Amino acid sequence: MLKSFRHRLSYRLTRDTVLVAMALGLILNLIQITLDYFSAKDAMEQDIRALIEISNSPASQIAYNIDVRLAEELLDGLLRHPATIDARIVDSDGQTMSAASQSSPISRYRWISDLLFGSSSVFSTELQVPQLQDLPLGHLVVTIDTWHYGWQFLQRAVNTFVIGLFKSLVLSVALLGIFYFVLTRPMLNVIEALSRVRASTPEKVRLPVPANHRFDEIGTMVGIINQHLEHMEGSVAQLRAAESAMKNYSSQLEQEVEDRTREISEKNQALQRGNRALVRAKEDAVRRARARANFLASMSHEIRTPLNGVLGMLGLALESEQDAGQRNRLEIALNAGESLLGLLNDILDISKVEAGKLNLENIPFSVRDLVEECSTLHAQQARRKHINLVNETDPMLPEQFLGDPTRTRQILNNLLSNAVKFTDDGHVRVRTTYSGGSLRMEVIDSGIGMSKEGLHRIFSPFSQADTDTTRLYGGTGLGLTLCRQLVERMHGQILVDSSEGAGTHFTVTLPLPVHEPAHPTLPEAAATRLCETGVAMAIPQDHPHRLAIESQLRAWAIPVRSASRHPKGILLVAAEPGDEECKAFADDWQGMGVIMADSTGSISSGRPGQFILPLPLRRTELYHCLCAAAGLPDSGSSQPLDQSTRAARTENQLTLLLVEDNQVNQLVASSLLKKLGHRVDHAENGQRALEALQKRRYDLVLMDCQMPVMDGYEATRAIRRNPEWQNLPIIAVTANVMQGDREDCLEAGMNDYITKPYKREELRAIINRWAPNAPEPQADF
Repeated sequence: MLKSFRHRLSYRLTRDTVLVAMALGLILNLIQITLDYFSAKDAMEQDIRALIEISNSPASQIAYNIDVRLAEELLDGLLRHPATIDARIVDSDGQTMSAASQSSPISRYRWISDLLFGSSSVFSTELQVPQLQDLPLGHLVVTIDTWHYGWQFLQRAVNTFVIGLFKSLVLSVALLGIFYFVLTRPMLNVIEALSRVRASTPEKVRLPVPANHRFDEIGTMVGIINQHLEHMEGSVAQLRAAESAMKNYSSQLEQEVEDRTREISEKNQALQRGNRALVRAKEDAVRRARARANFLASMSHEIRTPLNGVLGMLGLALESEQDAGQRNRLEIALNAGESLLGLLNDILDISKVEAGKLNLENIPFSVRDLVEECSTLHAQQARRKHINLVNETDPMLPEQFLGDPTRTRQILNNLLSNAVKFTDDGHVRVRTTYSGGSLRMEVIDSGIGMSKEGLHRIFSPFSQADTDTTRLYGGTGLGLTLCRQLVERMHGQILVDSSEGAGTHFTVTLPLPVHEPAHPTLPEAAATRLCETGVAMAIPQDHPHRLAIESQLRAWAIPVRSASRHPKGILLVAAEPGDEECKAFADDWQGMGVIMADSTGSISSGRPGQFILPLPLRRTELYHCLCAAAGLPDSGSSQPLDQSTRAARTENQLTLLLVEDNQVNQLVASSLLKKLGHRVDHAENGQRALEALQKRRYDLVLMDCQMPVMDGYEATRAIRRNPEWQNLPIIAVTANVMQGDREDCLEAGMNDYITKPYKREELRAIINRWAPNAPEPQADF
């Protein structure tokens, strides 16, 4: 038996029940009072706002008519509200037209209300009449005393607290009684019966089942105890038998333990040998990876150096060759060389991604410009196959994103190239949208499609959908592998949906943050004129480019009408070679200018007032054509809505120093630079470059990195040590494209970095960027 009352279960159960009920009741009351407090504040705000809104219209009329008598009546009426202590009408000059006030009530509990709601609150609303929205009439200012609302809240709070406390006490008493009669008293009876059991013969005793508890938990517990008592004697006998059996098994167990210990020792030794083999294999794999990286870097340089000469000389030969047959053969050779260069770049990029050494830029760039450039680049190939390449960029696409434009362009170019390659009839569409924090690019074609088995292989290196595809269309199978790896490296996702004969749908989702939001509106002058004139659309509904053009026009809020019903404004017509009916319709147009949408690249304007819109759609080109057709000035030099576009720097004749050890590369680079209008001197290595700089002043240095005697890195460091050459622009020109090459060049003191083979536009852009005394680019609107 328990000797202390405080140790009994009934006492502890009662104590805990009362404490929990009181604490829970207090918390719930506090929550209810808190909710009521915020509700009271909202009700006070809504009440006063409603009062002011009702009074706003008559107060505005009073202020407009300057009727003092009606003002006094209105203010007296406001004072009838129990919370209003001051009301006044103030004119637009800040002078009080009329005022009424009364004293605040006094109470010894007022400090609580002021602490919760504040002593008073001032509400003000502007007065105006509907007919004269721009005429300032003044303000209606109402000061309220929060005591009216605070006293109501305090009364409710006290009632809530007292009632909640009372309910908690009643619940505690009820639970205490229930627990005692249902649980505590039967348990005491069982404990009393157990205390009478003798330790020597426990199996001889049976516990009585408490009344009314035969089928509940207590009755079940007593029944189970009785069953245990019944089986206790048999269990004791079984225990003794088990003791004798355990003695027999003990020797057997010792032998088994000894055998298992020996086996574990042997396995442990084998595992240690395996671990040592794995360490050696890992070290060997690391050495092979380093050797492969070094081999790729060396092969990149060794292959690009002669390839630079081949492509450069082919390009120079094409510029001077007049014979059509010779030009065709040279173009074929140039295309083959560029394909080889593209294959080399893909292999190197895949190797860098797999080695985890591909660095991604995070700079602002325009996805719209990137998509338009890629679409225009592949449009000529699509025209040769008589298929349509359609650009359906969302007009509301943000202007700039933060990310890597080079890798994004690489992904899109690979997808477009595949789509055009495997489509012989129909169209290729590229859609670009932005939603949910992700850029979405879709490339959809109506080409040959892929089987379900082919879908599982297309992202594997050197694999295509099937062998027939490789025989018919060629290719290495590296493009989609590189796309997948680049997308995953950018934390994006690439999906493909295709079936044989029904085309292919690639979807690329990239989580790129927005750097500059969309600017869908036109400049004010252009918007006014173009919205007045509108566009008469003479493009068929089933024309593949109509949706893209019409969406952009509607995004600019330019009215789009049917040309047959509204023969005015600007005519936008789909032009095809030899379409005399379209040409006659454009020549007979009586409205403003005519824009001829050309998807073939072979249309020329027939007469003044007709302008060519090349397709696929470029937003800037569409704007230029609209401005020209509407007769707006300077339409050719304006680029709306594209804050990233900048005017190119004016090219001046510069004196350049080309540091290059390969004579073929010297010839190629010199020819390109001279065609750009610059003077060029040569130096075979870094030592000769230092000697040339001491003899003559140069505007810019093009520095090869790998040279005998003194390489480009050492030469650049020597140049930077001379104070006179601190600001001399030095551009690295190298065949190395592996990880760390750009960082090594910049660390040595070079200003920028381009890779071989030499390309005229890249040379032009980087020289213009670093040319001394070049005019700063001017921003467009």
